[in-house]
Amino acid sequence: MSTETKDGWAGVVKGRPVVGAFAERKRRTRMGDIEAFTEMTGDRNPLHYDRELAEKSVFGKLIVQGGVTSGILNALVAEDLPGPGTVFLEVAWKFVKAVGVDEEITGRVEIKEVRPDKPICKIETSVRNEQGELCLTGTATVFTVPLQRP
Repeated sequence: MSTETKDGWAGVVKGRPVVGAFAERKRRTRMGDIEAFTEMTGDRNPLHYDRELAEKSVFGKLIVQGGVTSGILNALVAEDLPGPGTVFLEVAWKFVKAVGVDEEITGRVEIKEVRPDKPICKIETSVRNEQGELCLTGTATVFTVPLQRP
């Protein structure tokens, strides 16, 4: 018996998402996040390492890289919604407020559209700090690869 269907959602671990469904994750940023991101990318911007310089800047504090801020969204789409097997196809993000070291952030994704013919969704994305201020906002298109588990 074949599990293939015309809509492309067969084999997707959590099944077809529903418009309006959302997921959130929280985490506290750490200096170790900056160091790990630098190790991966080579980004050694002094705003991430030089506390005195960063405190005199428009940000007034040591800030994490934008990739650290947006990284929580990677975990959300890959683990929570739509879930395992999901990858980004396109993102349109605005970084509207810098995130500092030792700040708790909350990432949120919400399903806005589900394609009827393929496992592709358009989602609304955001990251807020612990005061509820918007730090990142935007949209993304994601594709969920059907996974065949043994």
